Amino acid sequence: MKISTKGRYGLTIMIALGKQYGAGPVPLRKIAAENELSEAYLEQLVAPLRNSGLVKSVRGAYGGYMLTRHPKEISAGDVIRVLEGPIQPVEGIEDEKQPQRELWGRIRDAVKNVLDTTTIEDLATTEEGDTEHYMFYI
Repeated sequence: MKISTKGRYGLTIMIALGKQYGAGPVPLRKIAAENELSEAYLEQLVAPLRNSGLVKSVRGAYGGYMLTRHPKEISAGDVIRVLEGPIQPVEGIEDEKQPQRELWGRIRDAVKNVLDTTTIEDLATTEEGDTEHYMFYI
């Protein structure tokens, strides 16, 4: 399974909002500047996140975006599914022979498990360079 820039940058948005949870709306331009990303591209990504109910927008001079739920209630899997679609390592596995089908299913389940058990809060509180904090086994 390959996660595109949509998924990666979408998680970047959600992590930034998770870090600021409870402190009011965060402008996309701030997230874009802090992560050296295109604000226009982030605007395209935040629309499906808003439509799915993961974020809400606040208009005005002090407006921006906010999470609709606590960061511990939103998983990385929620974000990836909104931006990337269903989690599948291989398409058309029903045409494969049984051993391969089982392998692809186990890989899919392992990836789903990691994404669904990793919350935005987990990602927002992990410090840069803290590689020992989480170990994922797939």
